[in-house]
Amino acid sequence: MRVSLSWLRDFAPIEHDPADVAAALDDLGLVVEAMERLGEDFAGVVVARVLETRPHPNADKLQLVDVDAGGDERVQVVCGAFNFGPGDLVPLAPVGARLPELEITRRQIRGEWSNGMLCSGAELHISDDHAGILVLTGDVEPGVPLAEALGVQADVVFDLDVSPNRPDALSVVGVARDVAAKLGVPFAVPDYDVPGAGGSTDALVKVRSRDLCPRFTAIVVADVEVRPSPGWLATRLTTAGMRPINNVVDVSNYVMLELGHPNHPYDLDRLAGGGLLVRRGRAGGETVVTLDDVSRSVGSDDCLICDAEGTPVGIGGILGGAASEIADTTARVLLETAYFDRMAIARTSKRLGLRTEASARFERGVDPEGIERAVARFCSLLAAEGATVAGALTDVRARRRATKPVRVRTARVNAVLGTALTTDEIKGYLDPIGFAARPVGRSALNVAIPTWRPDSDSEIDVIEEVARHHGYSRVDRSMPPVNRVGALTAYQRDRRRVRDVLAGAGVWEAWTTTFLAPDDLARAGLPADAVEVANPLVAEESVLRTSLLPGLLKAIVYNASHQNGGVHLFEIGHVFRGCAADAERPDEYELLAVALAGGDAAAAKRVWDVLADALRLEPLSVTGAELAGLHPTRTGRIEGLGAIGEVDPGVLAAYGVEERVGWFEVDLERLLAASRQPETYKPVSRFPSAEIDLAFVVDHAVHAGAVEQTLRDAGGELLVELRLFDVFRGPQLGDGRRSLAYRLRLNALDRTLTDDEVAEARRRCIDAVESAHRAQLRA
Repeated sequence: MRVSLSWLRDFAPIEHDPADVAAALDDLGLVVEAMERLGEDFAGVVVARVLETRPHPNADKLQLVDVDAGGDERVQVVCGAFNFGPGDLVPLAPVGARLPELEITRRQIRGEWSNGMLCSGAELHISDDHAGILVLTGDVEPGVPLAEALGVQADVVFDLDVSPNRPDALSVVGVARDVAAKLGVPFAVPDYDVPGAGGSTDALVKVRSRDLCPRFTAIVVADVEVRPSPGWLATRLTTAGMRPINNVVDVSNYVMLELGHPNHPYDLDRLAGGGLLVRRGRAGGETVVTLDDVSRSVGSDDCLICDAEGTPVGIGGILGGAASEIADTTARVLLETAYFDRMAIARTSKRLGLRTEASARFERGVDPEGIERAVARFCSLLAAEGATVAGALTDVRARRRATKPVRVRTARVNAVLGTALTTDEIKGYLDPIGFAARPVGRSALNVAIPTWRPDSDSEIDVIEEVARHHGYSRVDRSMPPVNRVGALTAYQRDRRRVRDVLAGAGVWEAWTTTFLAPDDLARAGLPADAVEVANPLVAEESVLRTSLLPGLLKAIVYNASHQNGGVHLFEIGHVFRGCAADAERPDEYELLAVALAGGDAAAAKRVWDVLADALRLEPLSVTGAELAGLHPTRTGRIEGLGAIGEVDPGVLAAYGVEERVGWFEVDLERLLAASRQPETYKPVSRFPSAEIDLAFVVDHAVHAGAVEQTLRDAGGELLVELRLFDVFRGPQLGDGRRSLAYRLRLNALDRTLTDDEVAEARRRCIDAVESAHRAQLRA
């Protein structure tokens, strides 16, 4: 459901920031899947009249179009759409115009020059229609700006994901009612007058199947002149995702979108017998040719709208028939507005494989008491076009079912939601959305369910409404007492998460023994302060490990000896440090270690970044350090957690490892207790990104992490990814100098970056690094 902010403002004075309105809609359960700003994307686009079309001499799927754009000369454009012809008004983006995703230039296409582009609704971001060029209605002079011709003001369109239990939210009025209550602003639906109503109606209505159609109304509108709709109405339909057709059909669709009640206009002069008959399909089967010119077979479970002689002219609640559709010659309209059985519509729609805007609303449930308002709105909009109402409303309905109010207990509301709301507060949430609440004593309410909410009929349904408008985010999280055991602790769950992440990064989990030979520590370059075991299982393994490094290096050697080189391993295990003088037992804690055979420090950093991102860790600094067992110049200390880099070549030689090994080792308990960033979701850009590579010559004392942070600060919000992909040392760089090469990916959420924007971001990053680190850009 696409709803514009300006349309919502017809019913509620919503002056809030669009982002706040979107947040309120999300909180109400009307999830905003996209938010589009209109009126900002037409710079330079004008209205043009098509003068001539002719085949492209070198391409069968293209044509040459000459248009009048308000100037003295014809403008030739190459176009791949064929849904228009001479005399039509179309949007033209001339050379120099800027569309949301591109800038228009003069270019040659298959040998013919195109001096601009004819635009579809999707290219202008005013509809989802990619099928053809947007053909404009009305009488507009060529050269007029498109925004002026469409009557488009700055607006915002919310694309809502409406759940099946919210039929009222398939209307602008329903959304406005909900969001007005949430934002605390007044809400009102105008009383629409039926101009000229009176006298006798020419319509004859009979309903033979009241179980399928409990209510059916008809009214005649005369003096109709079929023509294109006014610009404001056509624009609203377009932004809502519908294609304008003519004023009668457009008004029908407009009323359905605005009030949520589908309706159908018939050409009265094409209806045999001058009336309508509602009946079931015949048991033997029959066919109906619908508006899409498809012949559809219907049966006895289907509700048919027929002319007075019994010939089907539509499938009730789903789609009208072609025999009596509105034509250019239509002068009298018979408007049908009805209420159909929800399940009957759902069955027919599913069996026919035909789902329409009308069926989507009827099968969820429309307001049976909202028909008069929908009829009045239709008549008033057509009356503004010069039409008159020729008679009173014919209304055939089954007996109304009395509804009882729902008793809602304050204590029950608070027990379900975990809140402490008062009866008055609950009433304050319900009254603005039409759930009229009358206090019963001091601790309960009798709530009258509005007819536009067929999804609500019990106390728990009303409690859900209270929860929505109170705000789920304001309900404290709590765990009810349970009599069960065996649940994982938060630490255990996070440890499993670490395993899953590393496995997903292509690292295999290893298990190595806790016992080592005394010389294992020496070969690994580690201090010999291990705890000795009084009664070792194997005499050669008599000390407890102080690091996971010896065990993982042995595992790498074992795999290499079995022709499985380049193995990537991780291990989570306990290590032990010698007893303090006043301690009864060794210091024991859990480590996480990753060993990447065939990898280097950069590979280890990439795996660490994957893990840190998955755990949403706050940024941690990595500073150069010399650590036991690790490479003296390719190792860093992870702030407060452990070490990262490469294993010392001497250690690798001592263990017989013939390839480089990237490495990191962290204290698991500290890792899982580290500060986390809040879990947030960011939109993914649908626009292409731009990549640039920058290599800087810096002193050895300058840390790569410091350069990286400078680039992130300079890149700003356009920099979405940064990676160090090369480190080079050589005599040509000078003594004590090295080259650090970074790949930067730039991207914007709302547009394709221009060459100038990319160049400016590149210049800003270069200047920042050169200034902060006495760096030199390497050619």
